[in-house]
Amino acid sequence: MNEKRPAGLTPETAVAPDQCVAKSLSPRRDFLKQAATVSIMSLVPDAIRSAAWAAGSDAPEKKEIKIGFIPLTDCSSVVMASVMEFDKKYGIKIVPTKEASWAGVRDKLVNGELDAAHVLYGLIYGVQMGIGGPKKDMNILMSLNHNGQAITLSNKFRDKGAVDGASLSALIKKEKGDYTFAQTFPTGTHAMWLYYWLATYGIDPFKDVKNIVVPPPQMVANMRVGNMDGFCVGEPWGNRAIMDKIGFTATTTQAIWKDHPEKTLGCTAEFTQKYPNTARAMTAAIIEAGKWIDASLSNRQKTAEVVADKSYVNTDKDVILERMLGRYNNGIGKTWDDPDAMHFYNDGYVTYPFLSDGMWFLTQHRRWGLLKDDVDYLGVAKQVNRLDIYKAAADMTKTPMPKSPMRTVKMIDGTVWDGKDPKKYAASFKIKA
Repeated sequence: MNEKRPAGLTPETAVAPDQCVAKSLSPRRDFLKQAATVSIMSLVPDAIRSAAWAAGSDAPEKKEIKIGFIPLTDCSSVVMASVMEFDKKYGIKIVPTKEASWAGVRDKLVNGELDAAHVLYGLIYGVQMGIGGPKKDMNILMSLNHNGQAITLSNKFRDKGAVDGASLSALIKKEKGDYTFAQTFPTGTHAMWLYYWLATYGIDPFKDVKNIVVPPPQMVANMRVGNMDGFCVGEPWGNRAIMDKIGFTATTTQAIWKDHPEKTLGCTAEFTQKYPNTARAMTAAIIEAGKWIDASLSNRQKTAEVVADKSYVNTDKDVILERMLGRYNNGIGKTWDDPDAMHFYNDGYVTYPFLSDGMWFLTQHRRWGLLKDDVDYLGVAKQVNRLDIYKAAADMTKTPMPKSPMRTVKMIDGTVWDGKDPKKYAASFKIKA
């Protein structure tokens, strides 16, 4: 995590345009003049060079950036980058735009109404592959958070003794019926966490139960009126269900995969191609916001207070704050302090867009039949996850980089994912489409 990186501003980018193209210079004189510039710039400290990047020749091409978000706790770094004016430091103005559904976010990204978005990891990959909506080349600039989602079951399961995966599986096998579970988008993270958890306990998410799509802010209301028996969603809506006494937490998503990727800063490849400096500045501002949120208890409290406002999540501050601080109550008598609650920075481990994370979502899309054939898993991830832009932004914010773009994780079912053989991994599951 502490590899030394070259400065964000390279000697080449420091050369003024007229030095590169002046026709009055001979090729040799032009080369010598550029070489002199390179030599001088090599003596300039990294911090000054990064400052020059933010304010000078590599200034953002677009100053005002519309970033869509869904009312969820994990939109916090986008919101705080604007509220705390981290964006101003990098020469841009972030305008957070509240959206009603993930399908709406997808459509507005694709048609250009939004410049970027707080968006589900799997949604970006779905659009890239032309599943779950129109096909368009997409980019992930950074990961916004790890952990902090939950699977909620209705109180009727509690009354029948089904309070976790094993007991839920036993009940569904014993009492056949129409069990309905909700997730937030067909290719998204919540669908993948829900399917993975159900399958771990022998429940086929497409044969043994029915699954539907419901926007995050509407989950609690739909469970209240009996439209579903369980759902997977981001906070604060899992905790809201408990406070409203309509359900309980069967598991957290960090119990499925510790430090799993969740929301990303996503945009079209067309945007990053047209506005590369803006993409860097936007990424840097949000990395810095995430770093600020994770820096102290008081910063998290301030964040909860801000995002609870009706302009953002529109719920009680305490509903957000409890689980943001890792203080969990499952609604049926268990309380605990979770060290693996939602993180926004974690010394850069959160924000780095690991290639293996993107590949994992593709393997699950293949597992559940969303992808009909195996693909070039690593090749797609390299195209989508813009490690170059992230690295430049990490340099600007002095964020440590990992030693490898791949990481190894152990899932709830004991399987290990390391990205080495994605085709074999995707085909290895007993329950699949």
